[in-house]
Amino acid sequence: MEETQSTQLMNNINNMPETLTNPIYTPAFLRQQIGKLMRVEFLIGTTNLTDRIGILEEVGASYILLRSFENDSLVYCDLYSIKFITISANSNLVPLVSPNNRYMPNGYWQNNMR
Repeated sequence: MEETQSTQLMNNINNMPETLTNPIYTPAFLRQQIGKLMRVEFLIGTTNLTDRIGILEEVGASYILLRSFENDSLVYCDLYSIKFITISANSNLVPLVSPNNRYMPNGYWQNNMR
């Protein structure tokens, strides 16, 4: 007998690990932020910080996917190297870009409302 889509969805949710369903864990908390604009800062090695800006598309047990503004590509990010995430409270904010479509440094934001 075939399962309905809603039954399959409920079975998938019930089979998810707690780290993806309980918001006391980072992946589950981030799953609640899907669709939001964010700046994610990563620690590379022991002293190098780098960041990425985009829309959170997906969260897995050990990764996040950001939709890049620069070229509309997906950026796969290691969850364990993330140190800081700035989540935009205003969905109308977009990263400020220079005339040659490069991001301005350090995550400056521009209000896109006209």
